[in-house]
Amino acid sequence: MGAEPVGTDAVAVRAAVAAAYGKRVSSQRGCCGGGRQKNVSEIAPQVLGYTDEDVQAVPAGAEAPTFGCGNPLAFGEVRAGETVVDLGSGAGFDLLIAAERVGPSGRVIGVDMTDEMIERARANIAAAGHANVEVRKGLIEDLPVESGTVDWVISNCVINLSPEKPRVFAEMARVLKPGGRMLVADIVADDLPAGVRHSLAAYSACVGGALSEEQYVAGLTEAGLADVEIRRRTTYTCAELAEFAEASGLVSAADDQADSEVVRRLAAELGGKVASIAVFARKPELPG
Repeated sequence: MGAEPVGTDAVAVRAAVAAAYGKRVSSQRGCCGGGRQKNVSEIAPQVLGYTDEDVQAVPAGAEAPTFGCGNPLAFGEVRAGETVVDLGSGAGFDLLIAAERVGPSGRVIGVDMTDEMIERARANIAAAGHANVEVRKGLIEDLPVESGTVDWVISNCVINLSPEKPRVFAEMARVLKPGGRMLVADIVADDLPAGVRHSLAAYSACVGGALSEEQYVAGLTEAGLADVEIRRRTTYTCAELAEFAEASGLVSAADDQADSEVVRRLAAELGGKVASIAVFARKPELPG
């Protein structure tokens, strides 16, 4: 499918990503922006789509650290009584918003592989008082969710981190009910320099493993999903990527001139090649 991860050992790549995100929980660094106590909205507000009501739906502090590149619930189609699964649910921000949308008659399931994230999410869920939300430890390539039981699959800047993206797309199709839908916010990239494609830091920062938009759409289609549609696209400028690189840890955030030059050179290479998208798809209804 292209965009091969660093090396060929998926287990090693997952371990590196999990370690990076475990550290970022306490350091307040984000992936697709957001570091040094900043939210990603300060870098690219047009990609988020979170409303004041969304933010007010979560307890104070649950929104940080933010590891997202958009709001997978922005289009308001999740309804009361539905079941939502969030791939790579992190600290639980989108879980809590989904819980408000589905109401007490609905169900929200988060799946994450990082212990520190799961602990933070469960604490945030308890603080919010939602009885219909749970977090399961597992891989998004092998979801701990029964087949054909989910109305919606959502994800926020996570699938790009998977070293086995076709498996993720196949799992999304498996767990969705016939007619079920997915809406994912993620990073896509074209023509990245080899140094970025082969950097573990770039991979963990949501860039090195990103598919192109064309590959992303093809992967969903090959998994059996239909009506694939890019609903939002924001291409990052050089200036946004310079801040992105420092905030995400892709380049060390130091104040000396040498590091600043590295950031500027990297941003100049990536400018116009990295974008955030919101992508929708549907599982076809059963014949007859």
